[in-house]
Amino acid sequence: MAGMAIARVLLFFSFTYRNTHQRAALMHWLIPEELDEDTGMWIVRPEYLGNQCTLEVIPLNLIPRGAHLLPVYGSSYLPERFDFSYSLDAFRALLIALLITIHTSF
Repeated sequence: MAGMAIARVLLFFSFTYRNTHQRAALMHWLIPEELDEDTGMWIVRPEYLGNQCTLEVIPLNLIPRGAHLLPVYGSSYLPERFDFSYSLDAFRALLIALLITIHTSF
């Protein structure tokens, strides 16, 4: 994965500390598992310590680029009323679309 850490942004926020405006993001770290042979994309899983998600607040300027996270579907069907907004939480693993990542920047 070229030495980059992978995370999902849960929240963008800003605050003032010692009269300086700070922009930050709350990150949930992801762990690379393996390269998917069919798609050529990395499969990642959310990182946990015990049953707690691994979260960290980082300055916004430390995020070099965006990426698209896609769910790894299993063999069963999604419920008929499944809402897309739960996709990143409902699946145990995600794919990182590397080709999109190369052309995406802030």
